[in-house]
Amino acid sequence: MASPLTLVVPFFVLVVFPYAAVSAGQASCCYKRLFSLGDSITDTGNLASVAPNISALAFPYGETFFHRPTGRFCDGRLIVDFIAEALKLPLLTPFLAGKTAEDCKQGANFAVSGATALSQQFFKDMGLDQTIIPPFSLDVQVEWFQRVLHMLGPTEQDRKDIMSSSVFLMGEIGGNDYNHPFFQNRSFEDEIKPLVPKVIEKIENATKVLIGLGAKAIIVPGNFPIGCIPRYLTMFQSNNPSDYDATGCIRWLNDFAEEHNRALRLMLDSIRSHDPAVTIVYGDYYDAILEVTRSPQKHGFRKDVALTACCGDGGPHNSGTLFSCNATSVLCPDPSKHISWDGLHLTEAAYQFVAYGMMNGQYADRPFCSRNADSN
Repeated sequence: MASPLTLVVPFFVLVVFPYAAVSAGQASCCYKRLFSLGDSITDTGNLASVAPNISALAFPYGETFFHRPTGRFCDGRLIVDFIAEALKLPLLTPFLAGKTAEDCKQGANFAVSGATALSQQFFKDMGLDQTIIPPFSLDVQVEWFQRVLHMLGPTEQDRKDIMSSSVFLMGEIGGNDYNHPFFQNRSFEDEIKPLVPKVIEKIENATKVLIGLGAKAIIVPGNFPIGCIPRYLTMFQSNNPSDYDATGCIRWLNDFAEEHNRALRLMLDSIRSHDPAVTIVYGDYYDAILEVTRSPQKHGFRKDVALTACCGDGGPHNSGTLFSCNATSVLCPDPSKHISWDGLHLTEAAYQFVAYGMMNGQYADRPFCSRNADSN
């Protein structure tokens, strides 16, 4: 499968959490494939395929599990990797790195670091800098999936069988729609908050497209508590104690993440009411990361670095610049004790906590697996 686009521009990559009693060998369902869409929380190498100079292709990214950079903005595996392992599926091939149908036989990853739910044109119309917003929005990723679906299933029945025996991870997506204008100093009240319904509508449309194609199981995660992310703590630091909660996270940023998540859950409830046969799972990334941030020692993390990046520049929260993780960075001795990896993205240990918590139902609003999956 040839890469449909050649793109060599700098990208702004954002997020954009007790271990659950589930492991890679304990998944209770048997989906045959896993397909994922989203941004850097889920990207396993798509951006790296078109932008070979990104920081995620340099040490120390990938040091923990792969022992080499893979294009993941993490020290190791991502949530999607842990889900694949639990389903006894191979780690997903990035769509832009695939060449044949065989590469996608058990699934594919369409997520691209820096991607948004809204189109690049939307942000161009807002007057934002386009060099840091990739043209791989959610709509584009859904189109990529449809191409792969037709490649895998030449007949309509083949495609229905593929859809009904697959699970879809829709994101996390939407965080960058807010982060790009945040980091370009746009007005929170006038320009960023009003984006919420527009972002939710895009996620809704993509979810309905998958359902229309025959999807029976879709996981749609919410946003993280961005007020606890080191980069945001540094950027929006305040001398007013009332701006912070007891953990040290910024209240108004977390309130905004909650606003997005409430709107997302209401939208998912609406879809469920019209398509009760489809299993739609809300992945509660917010509460998972809030839990380990508030009680880090309980889950194997260090309390003194709960709000500090493992790899950074030594500034406040070890996250004073946008891309602060490289071979010369201040690197912690043990990433597994940190929640944040590079100030924007999380460590493998934090992603594992989220993935396992979601799969065992602790951080999901309904069971991860359904009878539909078990019957295929």
